[in-house]
Amino acid sequence: MPNEAPGVTGDAATERASPEALMRWIHEQYRGPLLRFLTRLVLGRQELAEDLVQETFLRTWRNLETLAEDPRRIAPWLYTVARHVAIDAMRARQSRPPEVAIPDLNRLAATDDEMDRVVSTHTVRLALQQIKPEHREVLVEMYYKGSSVAEAAQRLGIPEGTVKSRTYYAVRALHAAIGPTESS
Repeated sequence: MPNEAPGVTGDAATERASPEALMRWIHEQYRGPLLRFLTRLVLGRQELAEDLVQETFLRTWRNLETLAEDPRRIAPWLYTVARHVAIDAMRARQSRPPEVAIPDLNRLAATDDEMDRVVSTHTVRLALQQIKPEHREVLVEMYYKGSSVAEAAQRLGIPEGTVKSRTYYAVRALHAAIGPTESS
C-alpha cells in the first residue's frame, strides 16, 4: 500500500493537500508500478510504456479534484485509466498505416553484381522460349533492339496499335513465365 498523502493521515489525506502536492505524491507513489504494469501490457516496449504513463498522469491531473474526494479510489482509477490508455494506443496504431516504410537494404541487388546479371539474362531467355512467338518478336524488337513502336510495327508488318497491345500482353506473359521473384 502506498504511503499516506503529504502531511496528513487517514481518509482526509488528499482533501487538505494542495493539488500540486497531491499530484507529486501520486507521481512518486505510482510512477514505477504504473510503468511496470504498462510495460507488460505493451509487450515490453519501454518507450511506449513511458509515453502511456505520461498520458495517464496527464489525465490524473485533469481529474485531480475528483480523486482528492476519495483517496481510496486513486489506485484503482489510475490502473483503469492506464489500461484504457494502452488499449487506445494499440487501436490507434492498428488503424493507421505504418508511418515510415524503409526498404530492406539487404535485399537490394548491387548494380555491378555480375552474377545477378548473368542469372537474370538466363532467366529471361528461358522465359522467352515459353511465350507465344508473336509476343517474343515484339519484346525482342522493343527491348533488345530498342525499336520505337513505329519501327517495330514497320519491321514486323503489323499496325502500331497491335505492337502496343502485344507488348503489353507479352510483358505480362513473360512475367508469368518467370514467376515470382524475391523483389516482387
